[in-house]
Amino acid sequence: MTPSDSTSNRRSYLLALAAVALWSTVASAFKLTLAHMAPSLLLLGASVVSCLTLGLLVLARGQVSILLGLSASQCLRSAWLGLLNPALYYWILLEAYNRLPAQEAQALNYTWALVLTYLAVPLLGQRLRKTDITAGFICYGGVLVVATHGRPWALEFADPIGTSLALGSTIVWALYWIYNTRDDVDPVVRLFLNFLCSLPWIVVLVLVTSPTWPISWPGWAGAAYVGLFEMGMTFVLWLTALRSASNASRVSNLIFLSPFVSLLLIGRLLGEVILASTWLGLLLIIAGLAVQRWGAMTDT
Repeated sequence: MTPSDSTSNRRSYLLALAAVALWSTVASAFKLTLAHMAPSLLLLGASVVSCLTLGLLVLARGQVSILLGLSASQCLRSAWLGLLNPALYYWILLEAYNRLPAQEAQALNYTWALVLTYLAVPLLGQRLRKTDITAGFICYGGVLVVATHGRPWALEFADPIGTSLALGSTIVWALYWIYNTRDDVDPVVRLFLNFLCSLPWIVVLVLVTSPTWPISWPGWAGAAYVGLFEMGMTFVLWLTALRSASNASRVSNLIFLSPFVSLLLIGRLLGEVILASTWLGLLLIIAGLAVQRWGAMTDT
């Protein structure tokens, strides 16, 4: 490895760790902000901030010419993708966080990678491996442990609607990434376009749900934080880390740190008593995802 490679790898790890650290705060930020405003308003405020942030980044990177050169079909695609993410995905996820303890919502949300694998079979024609099936049993065993507070044999969910919303959000998120697989637009430009095109959808959502507009600054400050670090810059940090790494799979493994750090922050910042069933369920979910990733690596 050359000195330049070593420097590049060190930089990629630092960027990835920064992204993981920021993502680890998001569950707490969601819950704290939802105490001051409705999910749809949080989504609107965060999306505006994210759109402005990404727009400035596109401008700073000299990518305005890419925007001006997009075809009508690419712009229509952004409208469709913007409906999926951030509009639909984050609205469903925030509704789940509004009903569930943060520790449960964030644990269930991590099953999206498995859902992505399963949906890729009918939508992309990919093959389902035995390890994918094994991973499913492990992951959703963990879901049962988390959602039933450690009593999976009873099948008595603490909040069936909240659990359904959290799991439903993983389907929308997986669909978003599947429809992005053959996209040839720069990822930062695409992200900016998605947020820009999502704003009309989100405004309609706010008008339909008719929430009370808060005037307290903590709510809007929380929305700005979510928009900046969950929906915007953290994705850019993560994408940059993966692109600059000599071994992207090793760097991507750092994402498994996030849910455990997140649980520690939830206990500290929100005062939630982290249940033993949440730790166990999350361990099962992460173990299932590790089995899935191992199967994908050995199959190549």
